[in-house]
Amino acid sequence: MPHAPDLTPVVAPARDGGTGPFRVRRPVWENLLPPCNGACPAGEDIQAWLALAQAGDYRRAWEVLVADNPLPATHGRVCYHPCESACNRGEMDAPVTIHAVERFLGDMAKAEAWDYPAPAASCGKKVLVVGAGPSGLSCAYHLARLGHAVEIHEAGPIAGGMLQFGIPAYRLPRAELAAEIARIERLGVRIVLNHAVSDVLAEQAAGGFDAVFVAIGAHVAQHAAIPARDAARVLDAVNMLRDAGTGGRPQLGRRVVVYGGGNTAMDAARTARRLGAEEALIVYRRDRDHMPAHAFEADEAIEEGVKIRWLTTIKEIVGPSLTVERMRLDANGRPEPTGEYDTLEADSVVLALGQQTDSGFLRNVPGIAPQPDGTVTVDRHMMTGHPGIFAGGDMVPSERTVTVAVGHGKRAARHIDAWLRGTEYAAPPQPARADFAKLHLPVFSDVDPGAQRRLSEDERLSGFGEVLAGFSRQEAQREAKRCLSCGVCYECDNCFAACPEQAIAKLGAGLGYRLDTTLCTGCATCFEQCPCHAIQMALEADLVGPP
Repeated sequence: MPHAPDLTPVVAPARDGGTGPFRVRRPVWENLLPPCNGACPAGEDIQAWLALAQAGDYRRAWEVLVADNPLPATHGRVCYHPCESACNRGEMDAPVTIHAVERFLGDMAKAEAWDYPAPAASCGKKVLVVGAGPSGLSCAYHLARLGHAVEIHEAGPIAGGMLQFGIPAYRLPRAELAAEIARIERLGVRIVLNHAVSDVLAEQAAGGFDAVFVAIGAHVAQHAAIPARDAARVLDAVNMLRDAGTGGRPQLGRRVVVYGGGNTAMDAARTARRLGAEEALIVYRRDRDHMPAHAFEADEAIEEGVKIRWLTTIKEIVGPSLTVERMRLDANGRPEPTGEYDTLEADSVVLALGQQTDSGFLRNVPGIAPQPDGTVTVDRHMMTGHPGIFAGGDMVPSERTVTVAVGHGKRAARHIDAWLRGTEYAAPPQPARADFAKLHLPVFSDVDPGAQRRLSEDERLSGFGEVLAGFSRQEAQREAKRCLSCGVCYECDNCFAACPEQAIAKLGAGLGYRLDTTLCTGCATCFEQCPCHAIQMALEADLVGPP
């Protein structure tokens, strides 16, 4: 385990029972940033709601969670949980299964019919949100909580965007998604379906909206210039997943080739298997180390019988025959042709080569110039070049994930709120991160991580039932207790018990501690005994008055 630096000061001999005036340093209780919080694209206070879940206060834990993210049941299922990659617990045994606890809280909210806390009083302003995907829903929710009247105009027949049409039901059951959208509506957000916006300025003027947030998502599939004569059925993954997600059964045949290496390609291949394909083969031009899909997505696809042919590209399609070329990676990891060809057979080919945003309806707006991929440029306030029109999610250049989109919606809501009030929003400064090397932990691991139960392969392929099960109350609380509370005092009393001068007093549950500066010698024993690094040793000369 890492050792803390030696901060023990030189202290003069005690006089009159107290050595406080002779300290060089003194302890200061100061919370740092837990790495999970710092890694969350939605800006959740993960450590805080995990602490409440540890105590069994699930309603309060959910309320802290939804202060940042209105869709915990959804995110607990579809987020790629970068918080867990950053979790310090992973240096000991395994990260806390944060997403499973988040899902548990979201599912409990549905079961218990919890509603969000009441919004702020109306401020008299009205905001239009274009698109009811994750970013639009998030922005609308946060604006409503801030006291604004919000209306979402959605081109599709159901709210949710790619949550509804792009993520298969075996990952995100539609009932859970619908429940969280309905809760946003109960907060006061109005969602108008089957309403495509063709002229955003005219729409804004007609509705009397004071500001607009555009978040239409990336629903347009990119295509490859592949010569095809009398080709097997060729379709794009976006439309295929949309069809399957709305109850359709695309006719794919027995042998399906999916072209691409992202998460959408994995979803398309796994969906093909569920639709009856006996063979589902992913063809990708790079190797596994360079694929854009998350590793666990590829693992789950392989578990379900999907095969992946790496370093291969499709050159031509003639009837059911595909001519493919073997590739190799150059010194920079880029694929280059080898001139070696093979032939594959397929009844259908699904192209999963990425998506673009159809932002053509913004071209007549002064100050906005959509890029070739449909994205638009925004400033640090998430405002486009046109005053009062903001954008986020897939509309702006960024990583395209649900959690990033939700984080954009929250940030945009805060900037829109400030703009409407004639002020400027500035995010509070973040404290230093509590990395693993700063912690003073025991050398043993006392609780193994929990595991979510999975459907068997036969059960998975029989339909679109959810693959992963949720945690029970006992499992969720047990997993939450694995949190190390990195950088945040949880009143473990180690400092109180370790102080050789009895200079630390307990103030009561939730109130922390007080230092008696007439007794403290600055020996740093409390610092060494604080497991989560919530105590800093500050130079006496830098402090004014008692802590």
